[in-house]
Amino acid sequence: MWNSLFGIANIWAMIFWAILVLLPRKPLALSAVFYAGVGLLCLAYALLLGLLLGGVVDPGATGEGAASGFTSIEGVRGIFMSDGGVTVGWIHYLAFDMFVGLWIARDADQKQFSRLVQAPVLLLTFMAGPAGLLVWMAIREKRARKGARKGA
Repeated sequence: MWNSLFGIANIWAMIFWAILVLLPRKPLALSAVFYAGVGLLCLAYALLLGLLLGGVVDPGATGEGAASGFTSIEGVRGIFMSDGGVTVGWIHYLAFDMFVGLWIARDADQKQFSRLVQAPVLLLTFMAGPAGLLVWMAIREKRARKGARKGA
């Protein structure tokens, strides 16, 4: 079950990343990425996390006798010591990285960066979320300051 959910989540994310990177950013495409991409991944995450932490699925996700939870490294390790925990954690990454990618794309369009500049940043965000965000923050800085001066 967990292998299937993991694979479905990956394919789902790739579809919406492809829409974000490759297709024109019309309102329908952006809404699809936001609601069907990010939103459904968030829904899957919330449901599966609740089931996992409630012991309804994958009751072995408690680790070496430690209670699963987010208040200690042992608790977090306990969650990730099962296929269910890894899958839920991965869906978390997929959802947040896609949300960040959507923000980057909208910000880049608003600041009139070419899609050739955007594509590598979005691909880096897809592969290593915070690294892509950091690169985008550095790239956008000059135009962001220029835009702020115009508005002042």
